[in-house]
Amino acid sequence: MIGDRSVTVFYDEVMLGHNPQVDLPYLPSRVEKRVRTILEGLDFKWSYPEHPGRLTAIMDLLKEQPIAGVQIKAGPHATYNQLARVHTSAHLDHLFSLEGQRAWLDRDTTAVSPDSIKAATSAAGNAIAAVEAVVKGECQSAFALVRPPGHHAEPVRSRGFCLFNNVAVAAAHAQAKLGCKRILIVDWDAHHGNGTQDIFWADPDVLFFDIHCAAPFYPGSGKLEDVGAGLGEGYTVNVPVPGDAGDLAFEKAFQDILIPAAERFEPDLILVSAGFDPHRNDMALNLTYDGFAVLTRMAQDIADRHCDGKLAMVLEGGYNLTALSRGVHTVLEVLAGGDVPELVECGLPEVMTAAEFHRDAFTDDD
Repeated sequence: MIGDRSVTVFYDEVMLGHNPQVDLPYLPSRVEKRVRTILEGLDFKWSYPEHPGRLTAIMDLLKEQPIAGVQIKAGPHATYNQLARVHTSAHLDHLFSLEGQRAWLDRDTTAVSPDSIKAATSAAGNAIAAVEAVVKGECQSAFALVRPPGHHAEPVRSRGFCLFNNVAVAAAHAQAKLGCKRILIVDWDAHHGNGTQDIFWADPDVLFFDIHCAAPFYPGSGKLEDVGAGLGEGYTVNVPVPGDAGDLAFEKAFQDILIPAAERFEPDLILVSAGFDPHRNDMALNLTYDGFAVLTRMAQDIADRHCDGKLAMVLEGGYNLTALSRGVHTVLEVLAGGDVPELVECGLPEVMTAAEFHRDAFTDDD
């Protein structure tokens, strides 16, 4: 135990209103049609993977197994101007024009239902509320339990179930309104956070660290050599790993790459794009609940060292409901001061390559 800590969970039932259906007249692509035809031939019903049950599963477990020190609040909806810090007006105007409608947005399965825009502005707004709570000292850490997720949403379009980039909106708000000068964003979702990377690609005041399943795993971005550009060169750190990487590979990436990068960067706020699809029962990467616990404590230790514990997490992916709900519960237990186990699983050598690649960028010459 490291002592009891106050944790605020930000959640609003309005986010359950985002519920796209797949039987719309326009399907994303011919590939999608072929996939559906195959699944139907196998008597397998395909449904939209990012569904309201993701949040209800988490909230149900929190009610069944409450955690001391964790309180639940609802934040306000994000405003147009708050969203416009990271998204173009053309993108925002198009999305807001779809309020009350059902439609596919693009070719990679992103769709909206009549209440999706309200849900999405709530998601971004609750991410902002989480940041405000930790920066203002209202709690020691916060977790925005939000959907639709955000880290695939680019400045100009929605992708990968994501409408607005929640973590980017929250980071931009912290920069513009809360006096945060240097923000570290850690993304441990199984999929690369292409949208977050694009938004802060040339920004030296945001250090973006992303560990993810290597290409061709969706969305296929996040190569080792992708390090930002212009003034932001060196402030994007990608660690692509094999699909069966496991707990110790993640721990080693945090220890050998993230911690030295944070030491050099000295953030005054840490955000985590927390996806739970790296769990071994979900998409890829073979993590266990103990692995999520260790990553959380490491992020917490970085926050304690550099920014008085200012740490806010924002939910991204996670589609196995048991792994998702238990994963979130594990993270919240650690944030509230719970014990963290020692990892024993073997890691993989590819992380060493990433560590060597990035080491020089975060080591002082003197």
